[in-house]
Amino acid sequence: MSIMVNLDVMMAKRKMSLGELAQKVDITMANLSILKNNKARAVRFSTLEAICKALDCQPGDILEFVPDGEEEP
Repeated sequence: MSIMVNLDVMMAKRKMSLGELAQKVDITMANLSILKNNKARAVRFSTLEAICKALDCQPGDILEFVPDGEEEP
């Protein structure tokens, strides 16, 4: 099983760049990029809350559970 981060999808829907979101959330672009590219092993609730506020979305719009064997390449 895996948790997929669909941050890039929400950013595209909101027409927001990585730099703009990083500034609004007060996180480095490098750390936000790690999250966006599904390389993060954890995310703080405070960070998730700030991202949801900045993108005006719910955590479920960003995080998705994908059962084993169904992961996208």
